[in-house]
Amino acid sequence: MTAIGAQAQRLLSPKRPHRSFFESFIRTLIIVCTALAVVLSSVSICDGHWLLVEDRLFGLWYFCTVSNHSEPDCMRDLSQAHVPGLAVGMGLARSVAALAVVAAIFGLELLMVSQVCEDVRSRRKWAIGSYLLLVAFILSSGGLVTFMILLKSQVTLMGFTLMFWCEFTASFLFFLNATSGLHINSLTQPWDQLRKV
Repeated sequence: MTAIGAQAQRLLSPKRPHRSFFESFIRTLIIVCTALAVVLSSVSICDGHWLLVEDRLFGLWYFCTVSNHSEPDCMRDLSQAHVPGLAVGMGLARSVAALAVVAAIFGLELLMVSQVCEDVRSRRKWAIGSYLLLVAFILSSGGLVTFMILLKSQVTLMGFTLMFWCEFTASFLFFLNATSGLHINSLTQPWDQLRKV
């Protein structure tokens, strides 16, 4: 095909419709909130101290005893806390929570790629990214629930630390961004359908 023919074909082919400002703004907001949730969850899991009960600090990685005038005495051996099944249960809780972050990172990557490289598969990438955020929400919630079930006799609302609330917020943001991403994807018309019209 000659250069003139290629240009004529390009001019005759339908133009890709531009997204509205509102849709672009919502998609950008979903990506930014997902990135914030990934950071919150990562920091919460790395620190891992989620519950303070009197002079004891329970976490995903350590069990610590705290006194008024000294540094916390932390042990990696969670059986020292004398809570049945704590060592095995915390291993499960931190594994599930860490997998949630991994799923969220892959979901975030697909959301960003779908916006940067717009093509016929952009909607599918966005949908897969949103489903991965839903998986991250399920895993993150599983980690939180496991933690609370293991320490149900110790749990008080005021005993939860800032790191626990960071993980709780991240879990909520995973859910909110996943459902918002799927909803906005269902409201917009696919590019391949527009091409057939």
